Amino acid sequence: MNIKVGNFISKLKTWKAEMEALRSILLEFPLTEEIKWGIPCYCLENSNVIIIHGFKEYCGLSFFKGVLLKDAKGLLVKPGENTQGGRLIKLKSVQEINKLRATIKSYIKEAIEIEKLGLKIEPMEKELVLPEELLAIFKKNAPFKKAFNALTPGRQRAYNLFFTAAKQSATRETRIEKYKKQILDGKGINDCTCGLSQKMPYCDGSHRQLKTT
Repeated sequence: MNIKVGNFISKLKTWKAEMEALRSILLEFPLTEEIKWGIPCYCLENSNVIIIHGFKEYCGLSFFKGVLLKDAKGLLVKPGENTQGGRLIKLKSVQEINKLRATIKSYIKEAIEIEKLGLKIEPMEKELVLPEELLAIFKKNAPFKKAFNALTPGRQRAYNLFFTAAKQSATRETRIEKYKKQILDGKGINDCTCGLSQKMPYCDGSHRQLKTT
């Protein structure tokens, strides 16, 4: 038991009893109890596993890798639209917590096993929304489109961020034209094009030597 967690819960004005009930369950497991981000966090060998926190309409038991849990009872919800791995059990009373006690314990046990196995959450790749100017060039220049699509997802994202950052259409067109050859050569926006970099394939600024010699 961590005295800081005890002090945190003792000062709560809402969800105090519910948080104490959840804490009593979590303390049955070999997890380290800490305060992180201003709320109770439960860790396994320095890896964050679970947090408990209160919201306006409910208190929550959140699993950092909840997306990997089987969720046999269908209790887990996605906290936010862009949340990838975290999943939350919403709870509204001590009675509900006590009723679900066995299920909650099974979820905690599974979360610990997932951490012990070292399972990772694969990041979700968002589909790129390419600017109209780039799509227009693709229609006219098939080799250029093929070269862009052949780039790694990271290189495609970097170019797309740079192109779409321009507010004016003319500026976007200029930026695309400037990097057209680099894309055709299969290089990313931050890749070396002069061959002098000591951090290949990335540019380290060595091309500046060409301008001073």
